[in-house]
Amino acid sequence: MLMAHPAVLTDLIQQYETLHALNAENGGPQAQQRLADISYTLCVITGTRDIDAALIAARHQLPGARTEDDSLLTTS
Repeated sequence: MLMAHPAVLTDLIQQYETLHALNAENGGPQAQQRLADISYTLCVITGTRDIDAALIAARHQLPGARTEDDSLLTTS
């Protein structure tokens, strides 16, 4: 599987988090489209189907990620 460059992943994660924090999903059409585009791109480059899984996968691909830590993937 191809891996995205860490700088690209970091930028996409930051853009998604910023738009999400600004509540872009309830904003104007341009903000909604940008959030949808970033979400789609993260899903494609991580091989996932939803944004939550894409964010987890993207963060695990970043340098320094603790890939053995699966605490986000299990329930208590």
